[in-house]
Amino acid sequence: MPSTGLSIIPINGVGEIRPGDEIATHVAAAAHDSGTPLADGDCLVVTQKVVSKAEGRLVLLDHSDRDARLRLVESESVRILRRRGDLVISETSHGFVCANAGVDLSNVEAGQAALLPVDPDRSAKHIRDALRARSSVEVAVIISDTFGRPWRNGLTDVAIGVSGIAAIVDLRDTTDALGRALQVTELALADEIAPAAELVMGKATGVPAAIVRGLSKEWFREGSARELIRPASEDLFR
Repeated sequence: MPSTGLSIIPINGVGEIRPGDEIATHVAAAAHDSGTPLADGDCLVVTQKVVSKAEGRLVLLDHSDRDARLRLVESESVRILRRRGDLVISETSHGFVCANAGVDLSNVEAGQAALLPVDPDRSAKHIRDALRARSSVEVAVIISDTFGRPWRNGLTDVAIGVSGIAAIVDLRDTTDALGRALQVTELALADEIAPAAELVMGKATGVPAAIVRGLSKEWFREGSARELIRPASEDLFR
């Protein structure tokens, strides 16, 4: 059953996250101070960048050193798919196929680069468990990151870590509006929630988290971003 309506609420005032910080504490306090505290049944979307910062996934890097950037990207890749100039499309240890292995130079201190979390699903679960323990709320958590898309211009956010909500909603064997059986439809739910939240977070506003409220209760279950990764054996383009 779909949601009857959604609210998407930016969480302002989280502040700078540093290695060792507990994201749940910062986010819960900022949401409370903003007048919209987290509530049971919410889905919290948090950007990869603050998770990487909290987990100390920062490395020293001279942004002007092209060769050093390339070596770092290659070290974070298990397979290189394409190269064009400074752009590398590679597969990470997580199974993500993305630009430059997710190595990010934006919104970090000069001389640093941010790497993807080692296990984004585990990171999402940690935030969810900490919110339950510290704030007594039962929420889902999605960690989002910005990806490009084959055959389409522009960037969008996707889910790279999921806890407490379905990443995929399988609609196969259900019927469409005309009563016909759906045979292949699988809804990428977490990948729809992540960019919806990004609309209120933006890329340069310093808002690293948002609440998505009003999602169907049927969608809340254990989930994993691994559900969203198409196996190579089923991928016609690899």
